[in-house]
Amino acid sequence: MPHHTVPPVIRLLAGAARAALLAALLAALLAMPASLRAQTDYYNTDAGRPITIEDAYPIERRALELQVAPLRLERIRGGAYQWALEPEIAIGLLPRTQLEVGVPLAYLDRREGRSVGVAGAEISVLHNLNAETAIPALGVAASVLVPAGPLGPERTYPTLKALVTRTFAWARFHLNAEYTFGDESRRDARSERELTRWMAGAAIDRTFPLESFLLTAEALALQPLIDDQPLAWQSGAGIRYQLSPRVATDAGFGFRLTGDDRGWFATLGAAVAVGLPWSPRR
Repeated sequence: MPHHTVPPVIRLLAGAARAALLAALLAALLAMPASLRAQTDYYNTDAGRPITIEDAYPIERRALELQVAPLRLERIRGGAYQWALEPEIAIGLLPRTQLEVGVPLAYLDRREGRSVGVAGAEISVLHNLNAETAIPALGVAASVLVPAGPLGPERTYPTLKALVTRTFAWARFHLNAEYTFGDESRRDARSERELTRWMAGAAIDRTFPLESFLLTAEALALQPLIDDQPLAWQSGAGIRYQLSPRVATDAGFGFRLTGDDRGWFATLGAAVAVGLPWSPRR
């Protein structure tokens, strides 16, 4: 079967994902009440929910957030599809500090064939250095991607990230820059995790507090893990909506404009926030 022929199951899943994404967007827009007490979970964006750029704030101390359904569908040049489902758990253990653990599951349909399985395991820590005053909010993050599963990397890759957030009356601006350490691996450079040597980008979002609703857009540059591969430019946009005080949903859409894997991608997710059942000692 030629590679460019999309199997019926892939067409079915792609159609279902597009329908689910459209339904989420319409539900978020139609379900917004005229007046609702402002919530906070929709306000702070995370990487991949719904765009790549995130803000400099972690979740609240003693909060527990379960990202139960973060789905990503991507179609790259040549008609190849790849799916990723990455359940994560984030815990606010310390003031202005969160610990996050994620285990991505992937389905790849490429020229080399099809494969499905766990695509590594990632542990990350995000710390906010300061609240916004005369200077923007600053944050630092460190993560490590370790080998796990048939689609995981061949070796361990640590990453350092710097985050900046500035809030104005009409919009918020975010800057992210990260660098990944580790030896080059052409297999890992083509993995589901889209490993990059470095990434830098900016995002802008607009919040509507009375509706617990956020619109956001981004632009970023990514250098693949293999340095002789071309620089890739990516753009995207998305929404987040607070369904209840504990549940927030998000949906996004974007394009890889240049590079070897140019194409489009769509994301759809939901997160449930709860409090930890213990209190810190005074």
